[in-house]
Amino acid sequence: MSRTLREQLVGTWRLVSYIQTDVDSGAEDTPMGEKPEGLIMYTPDGYMSAQLGTLGRRNFKGGDLYRGTPDEYVEEGSTYMAYSGPFYLDEAKHLLQHEMEVSLFPNWKGQRQVRVFQLDGQVLHLGTDKPMKFAGGSKTAALVWNRVKPNL
Repeated sequence: MSRTLREQLVGTWRLVSYIQTDVDSGAEDTPMGEKPEGLIMYTPDGYMSAQLGTLGRRNFKGGDLYRGTPDEYVEEGSTYMAYSGPFYLDEAKHLLQHEMEVSLFPNWKGQRQVRVFQLDGQVLHLGTDKPMKFAGGSKTAALVWNRVKPNL
């Protein structure tokens, strides 16, 4: 018996690539660098969490989470993305939605965003369903994730 899409999606996935494409020019960029870091998790009870960052982010000099310099917060905050909340999967329509219950980017809090997705065995392709504002331009995003082996 084949597994449902939900059963195939549940688990932890490691970020392999993140490419944005400018809608107007077609130019591609890698906002988290050529080797981004990240995990996305889908739980059996219907929640997800995504954490993405640039490889080699610098430690805060003072070592205090709440006492970084304004420059440290700008630099490290602009090289990291994080959000979590419920996910919704309509298997008949092949529609995946992420609801941002919490988000590093406050504008996303409370939003439900559609993700175009494709599952190829141990590889998950995720993308935005429409252009979004990234780095001053209207862009789409395409991310590739590899399934992580269970940590049991």
